[in-house]
Amino acid sequence: MVTSGSVFRRKPVEQIATEHEGELSRSLGLWQLTAIGIGGIIGAGIFALAGAVANETAGPAVLVSFLIAGIASAAAAFSYAEFAGLIPKAGSAYTYGYAVLGEIVGWLIGWDLLLEYTAIVAVVAIGISGYFGFLVQELGAGLPAWMLGAPGSGEGHVVDLFAMVLCLLIAFLLNLGIRAAARFETFVVAIKIAVVLLVVVVGFFYVNTANYTPFFPFGVGGAITGAATVFFAVFGYDAMSTAAEESRDAQRHMPKAIIYSLVISMILYVLATLVLTGMQDYRQIDPESGFSSAFASVGLSGLASVIAVGAIVGILTVMFTFMLGVTRVWFSMSRDGLLPAWFAKLHPVRRVPTRVTWIVGVASALIAGFLPIREAAELTNIGILLAFVVVCVAVIVLRYRRPDLPRTFRTPGMPVVPAVGVVFSIWLITFLDPLTWLRFAAWFAIGLAVYFAYSRRHSALNP
Repeated sequence: MVTSGSVFRRKPVEQIATEHEGELSRSLGLWQLTAIGIGGIIGAGIFALAGAVANETAGPAVLVSFLIAGIASAAAAFSYAEFAGLIPKAGSAYTYGYAVLGEIVGWLIGWDLLLEYTAIVAVVAIGISGYFGFLVQELGAGLPAWMLGAPGSGEGHVVDLFAMVLCLLIAFLLNLGIRAAARFETFVVAIKIAVVLLVVVVGFFYVNTANYTPFFPFGVGGAITGAATVFFAVFGYDAMSTAAEESRDAQRHMPKAIIYSLVISMILYVLATLVLTGMQDYRQIDPESGFSSAFASVGLSGLASVIAVGAIVGILTVMFTFMLGVTRVWFSMSRDGLLPAWFAKLHPVRRVPTRVTWIVGVASALIAGFLPIREAAELTNIGILLAFVVVCVAVIVLRYRRPDLPRTFRTPGMPVVPAVGVVFSIWLITFLDPLTWLRFAAWFAIGLAVYFAYSRRHSALNP
């Protein structure tokens, strides 16, 4: 029995599922949720990451890399889907960890996601700035350097004003209300999918099957190593699950949206990699602009601008999904008393956490404007993988602790499937740079200090 004063005190699942009803506006349907998930999964990876892995790590077997990463990601996705149907509340991994593994675990994952998601928004904004600069050069236009700060590193890095404006623009869109914001996201995701399909269909007519040989030029190990790299292109549904409380029928729609978004994204990734490695020998693929080099190699360099536009649009939806995610996690932590209730204040009409959204918008803008992309990127990744570990462990624990709970979706292959998600996530963590671990440890130390100085005493579960 967990005492009310313990750091491992838990909220009953039934209480979480029914409390705070009506605070956030429930206006998202199945396909809007799916669009948010796809928007978070498909980003720059399909335009840049696939080419880099094909050229340097896996060759044509980059297809296998994406399949391995997709299967591993699906193990975690099934766990998220079960929880989304069981606990249809904002907060995602934070809420699930709080309910099953205890307050301190939920706090640490939530605290971690505040930094990770915000950094992802900033990294994506810097990436869009780079693509936009390429597009401007291709069109022959000129913009002053202060508008397009080079997202490189070292001396000469200027303020990336364009990236900063993008972060504030996404915050503005989210503050218009979830209904209007979701319509925008759905529209942009449709454009992104259309661009990807255009690239796939046109490229299909220029595929030379001889380019698929040898299929494993770096060995099977190369394809597996490539999976560790592309894994970061196949999550995003975790951030989408934070919108559960804004779904019209979360218990039915959230599990489906998580699975649909991953399946649709994986199909597009597989088709794109097949076309990419079929159009051009893997040794000649440009690691930074794979599709542009592939189309140029067959005399279709004019499509490079279209691909650049698709990349810009595609990455923009990633910003939307992860800023939505971080604001809902922050909102949930404040509503539970672990952070000041001031942050949980909702707009009286639009029913969105306006204060938190603008704070995240400004914070991500500062990171994007003043940090080179590599330093900003180092703030991400490890926390997402730890969240996957927590959710996969929690779904196993709750299945055996409370098998009686009504579940609208049940993770298949219990406990093997979520265990695969745990093992694969821990394995990927070992690939991360030691400096990433140090920064992560420092952020966790700050989080523990905040928890014991403020959150534990002000928690809604504190007697």
